[in-house]
Amino acid sequence: MRARLLPLLIVLLTGVLLALGIPLATSQARSEQQRVVVDRIDDTARFASLAQFAAGSPDDDPREPLATLTEELSRYHGVYGIRAGVFHRDGRAMAAAPADWEVPGGVAGREFAEALAGRRSQGPAQVWPWDSDRTLVVASPVIRDGDVIAVVVTESPTGPLRSSILASWLPILLGEAAALLLAVVAAFQLTRWVLRPVRVLDRATHHIATGRLTARVAPAGGPPELRRLAVSFNEMADHVEEVLEQQRAFVADASHQLRNPLAALLLRIDLLGLELPEGNEEFASVRAEGKRLAQVLDGLLDLALAEHSAADPRVVDVAALVAERVGAWRPVADRGGVELRLAGQAAVTGWADPVALSSALDAVIDNALKFTPGGGLVEVGVTPGGDTVAVDVVDNGPGVADEELERVGSRFWRSHRHQNVSGSGLGLSIVGALLAAGGAGISYAHNEPTGLRVTVTVPRHAPEPATFPAPYEAPFGALNSGAPDGA
Repeated sequence: MRARLLPLLIVLLTGVLLALGIPLATSQARSEQQRVVVDRIDDTARFASLAQFAAGSPDDDPREPLATLTEELSRYHGVYGIRAGVFHRDGRAMAAAPADWEVPGGVAGREFAEALAGRRSQGPAQVWPWDSDRTLVVASPVIRDGDVIAVVVTESPTGPLRSSILASWLPILLGEAAALLLAVVAAFQLTRWVLRPVRVLDRATHHIATGRLTARVAPAGGPPELRRLAVSFNEMADHVEEVLEQQRAFVADASHQLRNPLAALLLRIDLLGLELPEGNEEFASVRAEGKRLAQVLDGLLDLALAEHSAADPRVVDVAALVAERVGAWRPVADRGGVELRLAGQAAVTGWADPVALSSALDAVIDNALKFTPGGGLVEVGVTPGGDTVAVDVVDNGPGVADEELERVGSRFWRSHRHQNVSGSGLGLSIVGALLAAGGAGISYAHNEPTGLRVTVTVPRHAPEPATFPAPYEAPFGALNSGAPDGA
């Protein structure tokens, strides 16, 4: 969000500074040019006085005043580099420096025409620092007996003026840059202040979404609206945790309370079976359904415990643990005619609860062996990555359809093609709860050409400490997966 909010604030602040700086720079440029124009007008007024004296009356000898005027114009041009001249109404030069200089734009030029009308130049168009080919033309009339008898014209190069404008703009540019830098720092601090509680809320929401229900947000810092949002978030999280705790308690209590009556019922069914002929189909069906109900209750109790107990993660030799579980399940695989193979590297460490990881591996390997027909292959491999260790359990059984892949691991879900295989549909759900408690995860994918690939991902390092209270840890209770003795 900062990447979107910060540029927007910078653009707005830049627009405000430009809205203030551009008029100020324009005013400064006009002021510099006006100062130069006023100087040129004063110069033309002085030359106009000399031209009046040089024109004189018809009875006067104008040669000496005209020589003085020419000398003044030449000296002026030599010192300042400004071309200047006095021109008759028809554009002929009375005196000019340099001598061959002509009226810029001719007698039809705007400045010359204004002077012929008895007015000084109204001021040339604004000169900007990038107008390298511009000159500054100023004209003043020479008036005698109320008539314009000549025009004094100066043409100044604009290099000094443009340099002066740039010099006057430098403090403005430096001020604008300093203001923009301060504005960026202020915008950065503002967005950080505003978005920090949002980031904390996002992390806490992620923890709650992944099952760590004790994550909370300290309602401090940030705008008042976000502080109120933090308080409301904590109240919502407390309510959600309370509701889920009630649900877990109900499932655990109901499962526990139903086990005793169910055990008594199964015992009476077995006693009743003693009075029935051997091989009675109805008796076998009732007994099988009773055992299946017992498995479901055991699975619900294990799942409730798995979502309620705390984990104890530590550094574990994942490769050694996987090799141990594969060795424990190999007799079961041999009895079913399935090859159970261990692959991957040895001595790969990760961060996990050894009890929870062992239980999860037992459930995943048991599930793979259960659905792999005789003569098939189940391969368990350990692959270290950058920040994680992946344990892949791959079988070449029938697998699941594409539309069923997303439902693998859901509670009570079983593929319609595997209804003849015993199970409650809770084993992989319990695995997910066990792994999530220690920061691990589980994913499912198709195996080519057939079968299912189950990947258990374990972090290689301890997680970073959170900025809010420790997140909820799901349990690592023992999983009743039917592991062989000594597993």
